[in-house]
Amino acid sequence: MHHSITQQDSEKSKDIRSTNIVAARAVADVVRTSLGPKGMDKMIQDTKGKVLITNDGATILKQMEVIHPTAKMLVEISKAQDIEAGDGTTSVVVMAGALLKASQELLNKGIHAAAISDGFDVALTKAREIIESMGTPVDLGDRQVLINNCVTCLSSKVVSQNSDILAPMAVDAVLKIIDREDAKNVDLNNIRVSMKLGGTVDDSELIDGLCFTNNKVSHFAGGPTRVADAKIGLIQFCLSAPKTDLENNVVVNDYTAMDRILKEERKYIVNLVKKIVATGCNVLLIQKSILRDAVNELALHFLAKKNIMVIKDIERDDVDFICKTVNAVPVPHIDQFTKEKLGTAGMVQEVSGGGGENKIVKVTQCPAQNKTVSILVRGSN
Repeated sequence: MHHSITQQDSEKSKDIRSTNIVAARAVADVVRTSLGPKGMDKMIQDTKGKVLITNDGATILKQMEVIHPTAKMLVEISKAQDIEAGDGTTSVVVMAGALLKASQELLNKGIHAAAISDGFDVALTKAREIIESMGTPVDLGDRQVLINNCVTCLSSKVVSQNSDILAPMAVDAVLKIIDREDAKNVDLNNIRVSMKLGGTVDDSELIDGLCFTNNKVSHFAGGPTRVADAKIGLIQFCLSAPKTDLENNVVVNDYTAMDRILKEERKYIVNLVKKIVATGCNVLLIQKSILRDAVNELALHFLAKKNIMVIKDIERDDVDFICKTVNAVPVPHIDQFTKEKLGTAGMVQEVSGGGGENKIVKVTQCPAQNKTVSILVRGSN
């Protein structure tokens, strides 16, 4: 009896191993065809129905909803590769698939899994040796070499014919934020890529500062759309009259009471605006609010009269990047809004982004010590 149980167990573990290998190899097979100069692009439709054409391994795998845990590991490999090297995302997955295929053949010969992984360790050490001997050192000061490297990565991508624009842009963006003396890697969160439909890839540009593609300047009551020597405030409170809790209705019987409510609201807003003006702020960024209108028309009217540019609906996630770039401190309450919290920029202006309503807000000439940079990417899709 005892004997048959162990046999069952080993059968079971063999079975699990082989299903794991099959699952992982299936993922590798999907991206395999997109590798190399004759590689094909994949057309992917995501869950929201958006269509994407790419042959970048990491992108393809990110869009595939992989459920099997072993297959998921391969997706993670390509993610890690993307973060670490930024290229070779397809190659790592294909290689992993090939190694698994080899292991499967060894397992079938009856070699134990532990022995196979020991063998991989030996191979790794040897491979490292060979690769180290082949590498050539890169000097961060030599921009042209870096650009050439970048052009090579782009040669298999859809935008390869635009690499003369995109490669220098990518290199300059990284050089701007990297610590040239002793950097081992660079925090890509300091580079913000914003996309705007319309125009061609050639219209893409590197902006030393910020660029808002989805947030428009409020044109209400003729506020300014261009401010030089900007003092930028980022507020997280609402410029509108406080609302009552949830579903309370206030019943007003006579007009005088109605008048009084409106007067109070107006006074409340005038006060807020006065305090904002007092700080010397001339560009106001307002964070999106879920509970009530982040800013009402009356407030916009007063701010426009005071020549303060208003950009509303700033996403919560963008706050850190914006503050880092212009050196501002986000203000959660009017009482804390002081001169010291303001950021600075040489110029904030709204420029047309190709076609009618398409406006882009650019914030440029930001404080020098801040290592952030924005890339505005244009294109037809």
